[in-house]
Amino acid sequence: MSSLNKIAIQGPGLKKQGIFVLQTFFIGVFSFLDLWLRSGVGVITGIVILACFFTGIRFGRPGTTYVAVVVPPLAFAGTALLWILLLDGLKPSRVGIDFIAALASQAPYLIIGSLYGWFVFLNAKAKKKPPKARS
Repeated sequence: MSSLNKIAIQGPGLKKQGIFVLQTFFIGVFSFLDLWLRSGVGVITGIVILACFFTGIRFGRPGTTYVAVVVPPLAFAGTALLWILLLDGLKPSRVGIDFIAALASQAPYLIIGSLYGWFVFLNAKAKKKPPKARS
C-alpha cells in the first residue's frame, strides 16, 4: 500500500528541457484532438493541463519547479494559436474569436494549476531561507 504513495523513478528526474518538451507535446496533442474533434478545447485538454503541472513538478529535478509552472500556460497558448491557425486558416476575426474562446475555456484549469505550482515553488524557496535572528 505504501508503494502507491510514492512512485520511485530511476535517476535524478527530468531536466528543464525535458519538462518543456513533454508538457508542450502533451498539451499540443490533446488540444489538437479537442479542436479537431469538437471544434473547441474542453475538459480533456484541461485535465491534461493539470496533469502537466503536477507531473512536471513531481518528476522534475530539484530546481525545475519554476519551469514546470511557467511552461503549461505558454505551451497551451502557443499550441492553441498554431492549431487554430491551421484549422481555421488566415481569417483574423475567426482566429481571434476562437483563440480567446480557447483561452477562456481553459482559464479555470490554468489558474488552479498555476496556484498550486506557485505555492510549491514559493514554499520551497521559503524553506531554503535561513530563519531570521531575533533581536
